[in-house]
Amino acid sequence: MQLINISDTVHKLILDDQEIILVGTAHVSQNSVEEVKGIIETEAPDRVCIELDDGRMKSKTEKKTYENMDIRKVIKEGKGFFLLANTALASFQRRMGAQTGTKPGEEILGAAEVAKQADIPVSLCDRDIQTTFKRAWAKSSLWNKCKLLATLISAAFSNEEITAEELEQLKSQDTLQTLMQEMAKELPMVKEVLIDERDQYLGRSIFEAPGKKKVAVIGAGHTNGVISTIKSLSENKQTPSLEELTVVPKGKPIGKVISYLIPILIVVLIVASFISSGWDQGLRTFLYWILVNCSCTFIMTLISLAHPLNILACTITAPFFALNPVLGVGMLGGIAEATFRKPKVKDFEGINDDAMKLKGWYKNRILHALLVFLLSSIGSAFGTLVAFPILISHL
Repeated sequence: MQLINISDTVHKLILDDQEIILVGTAHVSQNSVEEVKGIIETEAPDRVCIELDDGRMKSKTEKKTYENMDIRKVIKEGKGFFLLANTALASFQRRMGAQTGTKPGEEILGAAEVAKQADIPVSLCDRDIQTTFKRAWAKSSLWNKCKLLATLISAAFSNEEITAEELEQLKSQDTLQTLMQEMAKELPMVKEVLIDERDQYLGRSIFEAPGKKKVAVIGAGHTNGVISTIKSLSENKQTPSLEELTVVPKGKPIGKVISYLIPILIVVLIVASFISSGWDQGLRTFLYWILVNCSCTFIMTLISLAHPLNILACTITAPFFALNPVLGVGMLGGIAEATFRKPKVKDFEGINDDAMKLKGWYKNRILHALLVFLLSSIGSAFGTLVAFPILISHL
């Protein structure tokens, strides 16, 4: 493979049977939008490859995607955390775009539009976003899951301003390499799934896409990884197949064991208190468990400003849901909130804008249901954590 670096963001890869012009972009940069359009028009490729999957392409081109969503069904199916992460990430990109006057992913859509006008076929080369989040979730420890959600949500609500010039600097190889190294230190498994695996997926998808001359438009952060993957493929080196990169790994047995072990331990501690200290002390221990879990859940659902009946329901049922390894009080809280305060058309229409500010998560009924789901889950989990030493001390 021959690599020609046309600029910091544009690279030409000359292979035995094809030529690939790789364009690295900042997804909220106006300069990237203009650069992509210019390259496609100048190079006149027979195929344009873009960093999008079918689901995200539809979400960007079909305005009614959210209107077809049943928030209660999403939470019931256990997809609440995935939707939270997806919404927070989209909010962060949208806020960045608002600062620079460019819609997130506009250069990707621009590439698709230019290709369509020139009657050039387009290949969607990215992995499905849900698969990416599920793999990141399955491969992360509980602590890393918490850090991932906290990072996404804090980024969505951050007031830090970033200029168009600073965005352009982020496309620099040295700057990106430093950022990737920092992410690898803080969230190694997340970096592996969100960056490394997608580099491999994008690289293979672009390499295997039909065409002799292809323009591939990807985020600048993927440039080095995609080039490395295409180089390996051109040399017939062993690289993961697309199928291998889309399989969602089963949860680690230890995670399932812990989900059952915690409620069993709680029951054992309460029963042990009855046996070792008598009926009165055992009953007192049981009431401590109830009080601690109810109190923590009540505080968090109150902070979420859930419907009064929902606060009452979550508070009362929290200790019992905590003993169930399958269901959680967050599921009840999210579903009940969407039932008591059914989302309206304006909530679907304004979800993207509302997600960019904290007040919007309370005002928008879809986001509010997710907020109640998250905070009630945190409240019950914290209550269980606090209750353990208290139960042990009363043995």
